[in-house]
Amino acid sequence: MILVLVLAVGLFVACDKNNKPDNPTPQPSKKVDGTKYCLDSIEGGGSTEGGSANAKLDLTLTDDEDHTGDVDWAKYDSVLGEFYKYYTAAKAQTDIDAKYAAMAVAEAKLLQTGTYIPTTSRGGNFAIGKVVPYTAPNTLWGNDADRFHNVLVTDRVITSADRDAVKALYKEYKGTGLYQEKAKAYLTSKGYSFKDTYNKAYTTEPISWDMQGTYQSIDTQAILNLVDNLIEYDGEGRLMSALATTYSVSEDGLTYTFKIRENVMWVDNNGRARYEVTAQNWVDGLKRALDKDAVADGLITGVIKGATAYYEGTDTDFSHVGVKAVDKYTLQYTLEEPSTFFVSRLSYNPYAPFCKEYADSVGDSYGTSPDYILSCGPYIVSNYTAKNKIVFTENPYYWAKESTNIKTLTWLSYEDNDDPTATYTDLYAGIIDGAGLNNTSLALARKEHKDDIYVSGTDATAFGFFVNVDRTAYKNYTGEELASPKSDAQKAVAKAAFANQNFRMALARSIDKTAYNALVVGKDAASYSLNNLYTTGTFVSLGKDVTIDINGTSTKFAKGTYYGAIVQAQLNADMGEYAMKVWDKTADGGIGSSSGFDGWFNVAAAKHYFELALAELKAQGVEVSASNPIYVDYPFYEYAYYISRSQALKKAIEEVFEGKVVVNLVPSSKSQGWQTAGYTAKTGDECNYDIYDLSGWGPDYKDPSSFLDTMLPINGAMIKLLGIY
Repeated sequence: MILVLVLAVGLFVACDKNNKPDNPTPQPSKKVDGTKYCLDSIEGGGSTEGGSANAKLDLTLTDDEDHTGDVDWAKYDSVLGEFYKYYTAAKAQTDIDAKYAAMAVAEAKLLQTGTYIPTTSRGGNFAIGKVVPYTAPNTLWGNDADRFHNVLVTDRVITSADRDAVKALYKEYKGTGLYQEKAKAYLTSKGYSFKDTYNKAYTTEPISWDMQGTYQSIDTQAILNLVDNLIEYDGEGRLMSALATTYSVSEDGLTYTFKIRENVMWVDNNGRARYEVTAQNWVDGLKRALDKDAVADGLITGVIKGATAYYEGTDTDFSHVGVKAVDKYTLQYTLEEPSTFFVSRLSYNPYAPFCKEYADSVGDSYGTSPDYILSCGPYIVSNYTAKNKIVFTENPYYWAKESTNIKTLTWLSYEDNDDPTATYTDLYAGIIDGAGLNNTSLALARKEHKDDIYVSGTDATAFGFFVNVDRTAYKNYTGEELASPKSDAQKAVAKAAFANQNFRMALARSIDKTAYNALVVGKDAASYSLNNLYTTGTFVSLGKDVTIDINGTSTKFAKGTYYGAIVQAQLNADMGEYAMKVWDKTADGGIGSSSGFDGWFNVAAAKHYFELALAELKAQGVEVSASNPIYVDYPFYEYAYYISRSQALKKAIEEVFEGKVVVNLVPSSKSQGWQTAGYTAKTGDECNYDIYDLSGWGPDYKDPSSFLDTMLPINGAMIKLLGIY
């Protein structure tokens, strides 16, 4: 699971992906030859079969689903109960297109709770760089986009005109395997040369180097450059062979068999070969992921046969779990049920290999630093200095060494750097190879290098405000940092308010996201990355006509309808004139989009829900007025534009509610304190805020459940950010 961190624009190398996700036509399942590439023929928007489907939602929960297990159901139901009921019914659908439609309905129910307020996706900011577009892996899910061994990096900054020309080549050659060759030829003709080094800025130190023991992007972004998985996506979005050379799928869709590449070695950071990579490494990796309880739920449980029982402890015999080494170089997974998107899961953490022999030899030290892991990917770590740099150098035993474009990958730390122009100036000094632009550096770039500026593409990552509905921590769990200024009486009023759905919705509709985003990325780029859903509206589409009940009306959605359009239909039915606009059917040349506009900010709607909330709170004995307002704690990092953004957020909210809501700006002098308030908190009772905008989610596989599972009780990866569990 990808728990992502909102990074400071200008302190990272901007991505340059597709502006819109592709929705390729799926092909029939078949055995594929992975010696050159392994094209996943199973993924796609929905089925290719004709006809239609009915999504019949049984909202009566079974005994296994309804209020069982170690869950405070009263608390959960008071916040997300409607969502759970609809989402459970959606997951019960046997037809994939009916399931997508039902999940869209469930997401509409989630958004109405006011617990998650979408803000932006990743990317969509002004940037300058030397990395050739679409040469990093291009996929909306998993971690592959942060694999850098095959990127093309030029010797000088690519102009926006040349970048546009290369993007045109991408449209022409995408899927042919020829794009990188064509892009390189064009840029060579324009006088560019290519480097075998890539210097990348980073802002947050990895905490863990244990692939199966973490789900945080700050960790996996580093580790996955050291460890190859079975497959990986390339810059054209093709599924490529990595450590699997071929795979096949049984006729019933339950058994996936992979042939493992022979003579691949596990290598230490001194460049010494230690063990051979075998099929058993994936068996051991899956077991470790289940035992570590970091990335199991949703990726393994409910997917791999027997994994749920083992994970929950009702069956302690791991041999009953559906993974086995048939022989030294043959790996087999058995699923609980057919999954059209199983292969898209395989680029993520729990499906990575793990060298148990080495881990046993170092004991508890395993994964604590790059000195205590092994590599089977393109790089080893030759130099690691905390908050300074990480140097990845070529793995001398790498199986694809000859075809690797980048021989040395260097990460340079800009954590807690207080100069908003640092990466911009370092880019032109030749220190790093790309930089996002904030307001300050954008002004300089327009004066000095205006022809080099471009707008980075967006992806499916969903950032937003998370609302703490049951706050118990009023300082960071690690100490006194970010202590709330509220009195006990003010805490009580705020707690009652945030438990109220109408107040949460009022707050959600009061935030001017365009103005909020402009203070980081600049006014001209403010709308590009705006996002209105948790699951990107174009993430999946219907492969056939689907009929589903929308508030008592049988509603037909035609083949090709995007997920976001169905969410919008349900919101309209539930909320009438006060419905959020989450889907613009006219956007992107008529394709439609949930991004690029702010469909939530609405002063009239905010005041409507606020009046409802005030009446309900009054009935509970909680009087709210300008003299007794609701105090909202908002932690932020005391850095350049984050300061001005927090001040603007405070001003906007307070103006909408005419003094009856007051935003307490709670500053952290270090980014680490800001992270500790929620991002690195392990449980809901450690989350120290009322609203929080540092965390986001990137999908692990091509199915809306990759997002929606995160809001399930106990094991939902983002549920802690609501202050529960």
